[in-house]
Amino acid sequence: MQRAVFLDRDGVINRAVVRDGKPYPPAHLEEMELLPGVAEALRDLKAAGFLLIVVTNQPDVARGRTPRAVVEQINGYLADSLPIDEFRTCYHDSPDGCNCRKPLPGALLDAARLNEIDLASSYMVGDRWRDIEAGQRAGCKTVFIDYGYDEKQPEQVDFRVGSLSEAAQIICRGVGEIQP
Repeated sequence: MQRAVFLDRDGVINRAVVRDGKPYPPAHLEEMELLPGVAEALRDLKAAGFLLIVVTNQPDVARGRTPRAVVEQINGYLADSLPIDEFRTCYHDSPDGCNCRKPLPGALLDAARLNEIDLASSYMVGDRWRDIEAGQRAGCKTVFIDYGYDEKQPEQVDFRVGSLSEAAQIICRGVGEIQP
């Protein structure tokens, strides 16, 4: 069984566009900006033996605000630039009832089945309550990057940090890690 770090995209890997205290994805590739320390953090996690799987909700596609091609272009750029093993992108909106849309754990569970991942020794890193809840429902440890968004916050997390770099340090040290 393998270990994985599941990562939200916007706000974890690249800077979220914050309007009125709420985070949004970049509208196009030119607006996408990697957050400081992300490349190094991902290299460290990869070197520690983790699969790196991005799990991202992109409901603006279903809402008609963002073309799917733009999301795929941003994902492609990140895949070419960073040591990410896989992208799991949900293009649905909440009313669609899709199992792959966080906070439901479908995307994590599907990736675990496909890649023989031990979820109990894996992590979900996110900046929104939906990320954390999906990780908890899948049986992962959770790391919340707290930007103080003006929205619902996760009720309980395993670790609360200020950046992916800090999350990677905690994960690589094995703090709180359950051995398979």
